[in-house]
Amino acid sequence: MEPIQIALVDDHRLFRSGIASLINKLPQYKILFEAGDGEELTQKLTPKLKPHIVLLDINMPKKDGIATAQWLHSTYPDVKVIVLSMYENAEKVLQMIKLGVKGYLLKDAEPFEFEQALAKVSAGEVYYPEFVNRYLLNSFSEKPGLVKLNDREIEFLKMVGSDFTYKEIADQMCISTRTVDGYRDQLFEKLEIRSRVGLVLYAIKNNLIDL
Repeated sequence: MEPIQIALVDDHRLFRSGIASLINKLPQYKILFEAGDGEELTQKLTPKLKPHIVLLDINMPKKDGIATAQWLHSTYPDVKVIVLSMYENAEKVLQMIKLGVKGYLLKDAEPFEFEQALAKVSAGEVYYPEFVNRYLLNSFSEKPGLVKLNDREIEFLKMVGSDFTYKEIADQMCISTRTVDGYRDQLFEKLEIRSRVGLVLYAIKNNLIDL
């Protein structure tokens, strides 16, 4: 079986070297190429030189991880992306999920977690670290299945997962912004959620939003 090709994108050479060394010890994977930032990735990646997985740093000069993930999502949607980050940032994870990112790995993760992330994403699954699960548990009711939502609340939840502002959601639903505020506040209370991020994560977990 051919090894799974990986592109490594990070502006810290020492970190890249360490990750490359770890990957080279895993026979089922192979480093296709490395890049120092997203701009260099866009120059190197072509239909003929295309990795299966891109390991992508968030904070980089010239073209950061978010802009690069957007480019990959629109230009090479079949390339799977695992984000590498120093920070436990649930909102950043959510932003990346909406861009089709399949994994989020903290840079201080143990080697076995790194291997697990590669294995899951290679198999078509997703990998997110424990802090995301904690965020999910703390963001809404422990028994979401018992919460009854009406059709308009479900429609609103689906809209919340888009890039629309609340005013644009009101226009899409043909209602006033005050009514949208009412839906939002009702759902905050019903689902025991405190933010729009929490609403989107609830919608994702309950299959109201397709990733």
